[in-house]
Amino acid sequence: MRNELIGDGSKSYILSAGVIIVRGLQSPHYLLLRAFQYWDFPKGVVEPGEDPFMGAQREVEEETGLTGLLFHWGKTFQETRPYGIGKIARYYLAESPEGEVFLPVNPALGRAEHEEFRWVDFKAARSLVGPRLKPILNWADWLVTHGRNG
Repeated sequence: MRNELIGDGSKSYILSAGVIIVRGLQSPHYLLLRAFQYWDFPKGVVEPGEDPFMGAQREVEEETGLTGLLFHWGKTFQETRPYGIGKIARYYLAESPEGEVFLPVNPALGRAEHEEFRWVDFKAARSLVGPRLKPILNWADWLVTHGRNG
């Protein structure tokens, strides 16, 4: 199975899609997942022929059990710069009306993909995520604090 690729014609990148999930718009907290020593938002590789927006929602459910996300900001997204071996991550923004996260076992791995999760405010999130995700988090927090229309 091939990965979904995006690119400008001169170089192709493997596309991952995920969702920055916020809880409580008046006092926002963001969901972060930890795999090894790295904190990230729920995301995963877009399957061949899969719409990235749908793939992002699938990944959230697979990694956290969360469903029923509210995409107040529509399908607007931000992408990371290329990282790793030719990857780009695309993130959408949604509110979760619930905070009940669980980390299900991934059948392919025989364990959960992540060791821990946290709901954290913007300042704590900025201190946990790496440089690749800081601009994405800034974008999300700007949308959350400036209203649904951005």
